[in-house]
Amino acid sequence: MTETQAREEICRTGRSLFERGYVHATAGNISVRLDDGFLITPTDACLGFLDPARLAKLDAQGRQTSGDRASKTIALHMRIYAAARKFDTDTACVIHTHSTHCVALTLNTPQDELLPALTPYFVMKVGHVPVIAYHRPGAPEAAEQVAQAIERFGNSGTPIRAVMLTRLGPNVWHDTPAAAMSVLEELEETARLQMLTQAAGTATPAPLDADQIDELRRTFGARW
Repeated sequence: MTETQAREEICRTGRSLFERGYVHATAGNISVRLDDGFLITPTDACLGFLDPARLAKLDAQGRQTSGDRASKTIALHMRIYAAARKFDTDTACVIHTHSTHCVALTLNTPQDELLPALTPYFVMKVGHVPVIAYHRPGAPEAAEQVAQAIERFGNSGTPIRAVMLTRLGPNVWHDTPAAAMSVLEELEETARLQMLTQAAGTATPAPLDADQIDELRRTFGARW
């Protein structure tokens, strides 16, 4: 993907997420890793109305070289790229949103992972989603804990494509903006299913059992 194509894809993805309610106001950000650095959405920008020419460009060390002022989350994104590429070498896009149902699931009881293995597509397309304890937006402690989680799951043989920042929202990553957006969509939809069952007052849904998950591993290469 050329830089021009990356700029267009960031804007297309941002607009799609905004129009479908995955992001609101100026919440959320998208970055793409280039051969010579990074592109990221500007600070306080609405993802629904991005201008390709005004995206922030940074060099490989994270120093801004052009565009509007970069989102403060570039430091976190750079840690994600560095950690995730050890296990998925093509990782080239990170998306962060404040997706409603994902955030709602972190407002009550603390948990190690956001969701159990509720559906086959959650297992196949998303995988484990560790929950990172609350830190203020942009806090370096959060970036460190995210990098540690990526290392921990990757070293155990189940590389991850998402983490959940308590009270803030998910960060997801993949090799293109479209692929990262698909991870986010599946994650938020599964969180929505969990919230719907809780609101209905029904029993907590049982996750897929070990045999069912093993079948997904063998058939589809699921990483769980």
